[in-house]
Amino acid sequence: MSTTPGILRHALRSGLVRGVTALVVLAAAALSWWLATPDGVSCPAGTFGMATGSAGGVYALYGQLLKPVVQREIPGVTLRLDPTAGGPENLQRILAGQDDFGIATADAVAHFTSPGAGRLRALGRLYDDYVQLVVPTDSPIHSVADLRGRTVAVGQADSGVALIAERVLQVSGLDPARGDLTTVPLGIDDAPTQLRDGRIDAFFWSGGLPSSAVTTLSRQMKVRLVPLGQLATAMDTLAGDQDPAARDIQVYRSSTMPTSAYPGMSPDEAVQTLAVANLMVTRDDVPAGLVERMTGVLIDSRDAIGVQVHPAQMVDIRSAIYTDPLPLAEGARRYYVSVKP
Repeated sequence: MSTTPGILRHALRSGLVRGVTALVVLAAAALSWWLATPDGVSCPAGTFGMATGSAGGVYALYGQLLKPVVQREIPGVTLRLDPTAGGPENLQRILAGQDDFGIATADAVAHFTSPGAGRLRALGRLYDDYVQLVVPTDSPIHSVADLRGRTVAVGQADSGVALIAERVLQVSGLDPARGDLTTVPLGIDDAPTQLRDGRIDAFFWSGGLPSSAVTTLSRQMKVRLVPLGQLATAMDTLAGDQDPAARDIQVYRSSTMPTSAYPGMSPDEAVQTLAVANLMVTRDDVPAGLVERMTGVLIDSRDAIGVQVHPAQMVDIRSAIYTDPLPLAEGARRYYVSVKP
């Protein structure tokens, strides 16, 4: 006579089946946490943070438009957007594990020296920020030298604007500590209103074109941009002197802001200024599958997001891999290899 029924009854009494059932439940839970996307690239499900920037800047708008694309294209992934002062704070948040992704300019990355900074990685080069020195149209300020004796907003603390403004003043021979001018730590959320109300004489901003806060201001009053392009070589030299990571790369270059950037400017003319590349940044322990899928979304969403964020149209798979001073994240490298012609 077979003893199988007896064995089964014993297994049930001994809890073996209950143990197996528990393992099946755990396996199902693990499977729901780690999902395979339609293209076969596996990545974890859950909520992941992206550090953006100030409300009136391109970082914030880019994040707002990227979020629904990520959640549509990567099943099970929710992107949480965290407003910040800008690139340097974004880097700190990523390194601390508060966020998993964030945008920062190449100069801010090269200048970032917090312990563990070597763990930062890039998904790709996105688009360029343009340094904008905004003044009223009838202002006597036509060069950086003309800021002497003036009150100027130089960006929030821990912002990329603050770093660039400090360097622009330094290469121009102006020192706030010496009393050459008065600087105030106002960002793009507050500086336009202060300029409109006559409380400051000028403000610095660094962002993609157009930046909504500058566009809004140009509709409220006549403003213009002060040329800065002639400072590119001196700025690049200063960056290399201050930051070892910037010594063998071009951080700043001269570029033209077209008349189409801010049609309300007066006079409406192209302006030579400074440009610096933006990078999408992550950390070396963010799952490679998620990074790979995120990189694909960044490239594939270029045209859709570019309708509202014009700088996004500059995202290009051929230039995206040039992420100095950061190395590519492993997941990003896998993506670029997979789509290489």
